[in-house]
Amino acid sequence: MEQRAIKRIKTITEFHRSRGLSPPEHPLISVIDYKEVKRPADIGEVNWMLDFYQISLKTGMNGKLKYGQQEYDFDEGTLFFISPNQIFRIEADPNVQENQSGWMLLIHPDFLWHTSLAKIINQYDFFDYSVNEALFLSKKEELTINGIIENIEREYHSVVDKFSQNIIISHIETLLNYSERFYERQFITRKVTHHTILNRLEVLLEDYFNDNDLVSKGLPTVQFVADELRISPNYLSRLLRTISGQSTQQFIHDKLIVKAKEKLSTTSLSVSEIAYELGFEYPQSFTKLFKNKTSLSPLEFRASFQ
Repeated sequence: MEQRAIKRIKTITEFHRSRGLSPPEHPLISVIDYKEVKRPADIGEVNWMLDFYQISLKTGMNGKLKYGQQEYDFDEGTLFFISPNQIFRIEADPNVQENQSGWMLLIHPDFLWHTSLAKIINQYDFFDYSVNEALFLSKKEELTINGIIENIEREYHSVVDKFSQNIIISHIETLLNYSERFYERQFITRKVTHHTILNRLEVLLEDYFNDNDLVSKGLPTVQFVADELRISPNYLSRLLRTISGQSTQQFIHDKLIVKAKEKLSTTSLSVSEIAYELGFEYPQSFTKLFKNKTSLSPLEFRASFQ
């Protein structure tokens, strides 16, 4: 697998310089018009890492953005979020003429220092979604988001006073709350795609628990399941909560209990043997989970079939 160098950009001023922009009016926050951005010559040759948040709405792009093994083609009305220290790559096609538009909002964590948003920004889990899990906006939603950015930009360019930071923080929080709402709409309206993921998850877990090598493999983790489905753990968890009301861990445990019930009712294996076959290191952990899920101990459940 090709190894690429990671180019880290520590400050918003450094980012402006790398994209051929004039210095930012504020060192910790910036609103950038994509039409003014000049791509560095090595943009597609390295992986990138930022020390600050980036929220972007891009249209008319001719390239792909890549997180790990995930690729995303830019499209109209697409909003995505990058948190500090995430690694991404931009792959541009030099043979295609670019007509990029949109904006990016850069926010250094220090700008949030001692604000209410600093305490809750990590609760917006879409900052940890993969790029192919971006937010696809309707025209009406796009107008709403653009209006908020215009308010931030207006305040950003006005005379700084003691109210400026709080007003901008309030607008950013509004932007994130609308994004949360629109993501919820996306989870509901893209049912076909999401139920396909759910079906793949069902098959994945069925195959996993039918494997005879669970003793060495252990129980499937949320990270393992997400990697196999090629989506991020946070996105998978929110998807499952929207569709089934369960977390990924709860979903895995439910499938495990189904398999445990099957073994308890159709085999003469001991509870310890079943626990080991299902990937538990300690039989007590299996018994505790089984009772939490069914209100019966494994032996009590087995007795009900005799």
